[in-house]
Amino acid sequence: MLPIIFVLPLLQLVILSNAATFEVKNIKFGYIDNDHTSTSRALVEKFNASTYFNVLTDFPSEALASSAMLKGEVDVLLQIPHYFERDLQKEKQNSLGVTINAIDGAAAGVENVYVTQIVQRFNQNIKVDVFQVSDKQIQPITIETIPLFWYNKTLNYKTFMVPGILVLLVTMITLFLSGMNIVREKEIGTLEQINVTPIKKSQFIIGKLFPFWVIGMGLLTVGLILAKVIFNVPMLGSLPLMYLYTSIYILVILGIGLFISNFTDTQQQAMFIAWFFTVIFILMSGLFTPIESMPKWAQTLTEFNPIRYFVEVMRMVMLKGSGFNDILPQLLKTALYAFIMNGLAVWSYKKTN
Repeated sequence: MLPIIFVLPLLQLVILSNAATFEVKNIKFGYIDNDHTSTSRALVEKFNASTYFNVLTDFPSEALASSAMLKGEVDVLLQIPHYFERDLQKEKQNSLGVTINAIDGAAAGVENVYVTQIVQRFNQNIKVDVFQVSDKQIQPITIETIPLFWYNKTLNYKTFMVPGILVLLVTMITLFLSGMNIVREKEIGTLEQINVTPIKKSQFIIGKLFPFWVIGMGLLTVGLILAKVIFNVPMLGSLPLMYLYTSIYILVILGIGLFISNFTDTQQQAMFIAWFFTVIFILMSGLFTPIESMPKWAQTLTEFNPIRYFVEVMRMVMLKGSGFNDILPQLLKTALYAFIMNGLAVWSYKKTN
């Protein structure tokens, strides 16, 4: 248990926070320049200057380019048609061909956005050169947009992910430790000795779970310190409010762990069952994928997911500065969850066979 308590938190928060990224970089980019003019070279240079694309080569033919994409050597192909510059000057418009490897649909969508943005910026830059003075009356009016990003001005994915990873840190360790603890008592035979004592079930359970409640609160403290020192995650909300919610949330996880341990005989069984439910809870918590993008039936199931509420509360308090009234719905649902799970855990624990 000692490695789980002291090693796993550091590995989980530090490594996973850097690895779990939504950014798509180092895109392998190839192009087919059928025009070979200054305008086509300027367009390719826009991609070369981007930090997201690695411009690899100029393919002499479409067949070679398609073969390279089939082999996985290229992620994005840009095809510049013949007479690209001439048609721009004469017709005031032209078309480009873009082929994207969409095996990874999420990455392909991001790559499409990147390509579109670069082409649009290039389009705006060449308007001055392509359109003649006599064409001023037919030039479209350009609307400039100035975005304002709330809660994450630098668009740093770590700011969004670290609070969620911290939730996993507290959840997994307290769940595994509480689930394994009583099962280990069964394995070594000390549980039978405790059962013959006059101690009440509630007293025994409180004595068993309270140390892990303290460990969970300590893990939250360590995680918040690492989040601030290493990742510089803003903490706009109230720290006591985070500790208040976490203290109730940990009761939910401890109740689940105890409930699992009451029906298992070995630590391996407890770990497997706890991990089975943890994976489902994590995938449906909104940590990696927005709940709003899930099917309606999945969104309904997330209402019974305690991790969902913890992720929401941590992000609301840390990044938005939400107050008590803002997290009250999640707090009430979590308190009800804690009451039900601990009630089931106490009811299912038997001092006698």
